[in-house]
Amino acid sequence: MDREKITLSGTQETMLATLYGRALDSRSPHSVLGDRTAQEAVERVAYDFGKTGMTETTAVGIALRAKQLDDWAAAFLAENPKANVLHLACGLDTRVHRLAPSPSVRWLDVDYPDVIDLRRQLLPQPDGSYQMIASSVTEEGWLRDVPDDRPTVAIFEGLTMYLREEEAKRLIQRITERFPSGQLLFDVYGSLGIRLQKMVPAVRNAGATLHWGLDDPHEVEAWHNGLALLDAVRSVDMPGMDAMPTSGRIGMKVMAHLPGFKDVGRILRYRF
Repeated sequence: MDREKITLSGTQETMLATLYGRALDSRSPHSVLGDRTAQEAVERVAYDFGKTGMTETTAVGIALRAKQLDDWAAAFLAENPKANVLHLACGLDTRVHRLAPSPSVRWLDVDYPDVIDLRRQLLPQPDGSYQMIASSVTEEGWLRDVPDDRPTVAIFEGLTMYLREEEAKRLIQRITERFPSGQLLFDVYGSLGIRLQKMVPAVRNAGATLHWGLDDPHEVEAWHNGLALLDAVRSVDMPGMDAMPTSGRIGMKVMAHLPGFKDVGRILRYRF
């Protein structure tokens, strides 16, 4: 089978690390996500995944983060069967395949044009009201074309740390100002995580740079009237941690008791 050659670099290259993490998790007999679509995509790519530095522990961590966001998104769609889903900086994430939304859901995967081209080559196209938008998520034009007639959930995984604070603030304000109601589901690094970014192999080896860290999730509430924090799950406290290897569980328990390190990453849910 001919494999697709990857020419991505920098921030865009890091999406291959998360894809590989979900693929590794899918190979486990106790898989968190069971994401076979990710594994099939990895098999179609000509890329040295050893560059990602992915281990069994970090793969499970990626899968647990994705599952938490999946669970929140699924709960939102159960309450709002006719909703917009804005999957921002989607990369090669197979979330739409994992959640398999009903045809009444308007799902939009948004990322740079070359990433969208790669999605078309590597991933099956879902049925229903599914659309891919080839644009940087920080560009303002694409959002104006999304109908504002429905509750909307915006999911952005592995994005905020690559933005500057003003870019993140403007993105959140644009979404919350456009739609009548909804939720924001995303992950953040704390300021310590930003300072320690070169310790993350996928970031270091891709030559990417992290910018924004958030230490107090309540700060975001001030960015839009009515924006309220519902959940803030620390990365060291994610549900399902028992799926990690023993060494990984021990490492997480140690970090959970260290000032700064316990807040190195969070998964957040807001309503608006």
